[in-house]
Amino acid sequence: MAASTPNPPGEPQTFTAIDKEMLNIGGTCQYLTCDSYDFLPFRCESCHGRFCQDHRTEAAHKCAHAGEWAAKRLQQQADRTASSSSPKPTILTASQCSHPQCKTLIDTLNSVGVACSTCNRKYCLKHRIPEDHDCKNIILVAARQSLRGPSQADKAKSALSRLKLWGKEKQAAVLPKPKPSTAATRAVALNQLKRTAKGDDKVPLEKRIYLHVEAEANTTTSKLPKGAFWYNKAWSVGRLLDDAAKGLQVQNVNNRGGGEEERLRVFHVEGGRLLEFGEKAEDVLAQGNTIVLLRGVGPISADT
Repeated sequence: MAASTPNPPGEPQTFTAIDKEMLNIGGTCQYLTCDSYDFLPFRCESCHGRFCQDHRTEAAHKCAHAGEWAAKRLQQQADRTASSSSPKPTILTASQCSHPQCKTLIDTLNSVGVACSTCNRKYCLKHRIPEDHDCKNIILVAARQSLRGPSQADKAKSALSRLKLWGKEKQAAVLPKPKPSTAATRAVALNQLKRTAKGDDKVPLEKRIYLHVEAEANTTTSKLPKGAFWYNKAWSVGRLLDDAAKGLQVQNVNNRGGGEEERLRVFHVEGGRLLEFGEKAEDVLAQGNTIVLLRGVGPISADT
């Protein structure tokens, strides 16, 4: 084969010489059966190889590490979500407006909560102004009171002292006396109680416990001073208290937190003691017994 001879000087050339720097642009497809040269090859983020347009996908070039890039990206997104300091508020993390007649959920994406600097409670936008939630007549939350008055321990001792006074002196003067103890008298009184009692009709007859319920006037305010009601004897004392407060129309803020000065408690006249919220009604009460709703008498103590 004869060697090519360059064109004589001055004659036009029939080709363009390739610039060596152009060879550094792009690359050859790394798929086994494809050697096509591509100036703008695609890079696989899973195996880090370079491929032409026809073999750019993991399935097209039969990637040995298929799916690794997608898995890493999902893990990075999960890590960013987990490391976020303040999760978005939801209905599960929301709280209720502190106004007694308001059921609005606050601290959500749709409704913010506004804290009152006077009574240290949070309200919805409708009740955020002190005049709208009757701020001047609301007892301060214990956390706010502790900054302005005695400590929480001192208040607990004071409440306990009040309760002990109830146990001896005031009990005889204020609380109703236990019902007569003779069997015949108890039967007549129970029949009379069953005729006048009110309650939830969904409670089966065999599960009803009939009680006399009163609201003590010195510690709480109620629209109905006393009444006769039936409850489910399988209920806890806490649930019975909620239903009794509703029946006598006594304001019940036990589920809103706060100090003992706002809490309602149940005093069992025949047993002569305060009942714990977790006790079962059938274990501590009997048919025809009397319970009294008290407010701010302090926590239950073994000494009382």
